[in-house]
Amino acid sequence: MTVAVTGFTLTTAVGRGTAATLRALRERRGGLRHQAFPVSTLDTWVGMVDGVEATGLPHEFARYDCRSNRIAELALQQDGFLDAVFAARERVGPHRVGVYLGTSSAGVLEVEQGYIARGPALGPLPAGLHYLETMNLFSPALYLRERLALSGPAAVVSAACASSAKAFAAGARAIAAGWCDVAVVGGVETLCLTTLHGFASLGLLSATPCRPCDAKRDGISLGEGAAFAVLEAARPGAPGLRLLGYGESADAYHLSTPHPEGIGAARAMRAALAMSGVAPGAVDYVNLHGTGTRTNDIAEDVAIRAVFGGGVASSSTKGWTGHMLGAAGAAEAVITLLAVREGLIPGTLNCDTVDAGILGNIERTGRDAEVRVAATNSFGFGGSNCTLVFGGDPR
Repeated sequence: MTVAVTGFTLTTAVGRGTAATLRALRERRGGLRHQAFPVSTLDTWVGMVDGVEATGLPHEFARYDCRSNRIAELALQQDGFLDAVFAARERVGPHRVGVYLGTSSAGVLEVEQGYIARGPALGPLPAGLHYLETMNLFSPALYLRERLALSGPAAVVSAACASSAKAFAAGARAIAAGWCDVAVVGGVETLCLTTLHGFASLGLLSATPCRPCDAKRDGISLGEGAAFAVLEAARPGAPGLRLLGYGESADAYHLSTPHPEGIGAARAMRAALAMSGVAPGAVDYVNLHGTGTRTNDIAEDVAIRAVFGGGVASSSTKGWTGHMLGAAGAAEAVITLLAVREGLIPGTLNCDTVDAGILGNIERTGRDAEVRVAATNSFGFGGSNCTLVFGGDPR
């Protein structure tokens, strides 16, 4: 079953909404800055969303107040997204709209702040902490479900960096299974000390803005943000953007290192193409997982060439947003939808010289081009892989 994408939005370090994202992509203006956590001295760059501290939730949702849900609220307010969801809710009923989100940390920042406030003397945790609404991994879906006045099925996927790409697949499956008629899908992620220092302990953080596919790349830049889309069953012959197919795999090669031959990644891409009925040569653009680490970019290139033969235009957009972990798949899905709608192949920011070991067709600067079909890759720790294929009518 082909699934229509009837609304989408994102908020990241480059700005709020799709218009801000498009401007940043065309102007090659990234959103990374040196990290400024007051209790961390790590020398690294991050993609932080501006204005979160000044953003409040509607007063009736005060118990959900945390950075994660504030970022979600910022995204909900862009691109007419709230109106799109409310229109769908009125059309099919709130019980027929599901919520499927991805995250890898959700409210971990709230936990950290609580223990920082507790202090080394292990005093009491601050009053007013709400575990279910702000700290629990399910809290982003709980917030959206109540904020949007929905009563359909809801779930959170936490599969590392593939989380919110898998949320698109989960929403599409729920529609196909008849569990709901409409699915709000996407992802939310906030920067926190646990992920920042966790990646530092693995030696994966770059001391400069990340440089995916570049010969001198040395690691990732973490980011935060939110991205959402509305999925529903496509009407035959109706114009619009489509989720044509998805593919998932789990190669379980290593806890944190990709398979050097990209076997699981290639399997996910092939499965997505098979579901979509699209031949590899018909794909005009691939948004790479492209983290900027030495091993990931090489392994993904091997997988891309195994599936597409190396000629497909490819790029990583993490140089703009940073690696948003659980929200990366959704944000890059929205960027891929923009590529189709706007006729744009984004470049790879900060990639000055493509690594000689990467033999695929890496787009460095970006260009306007017809993009009829595009794919986006999300590959997580533990070999959790997901590829989405989009197509449809340009603007």
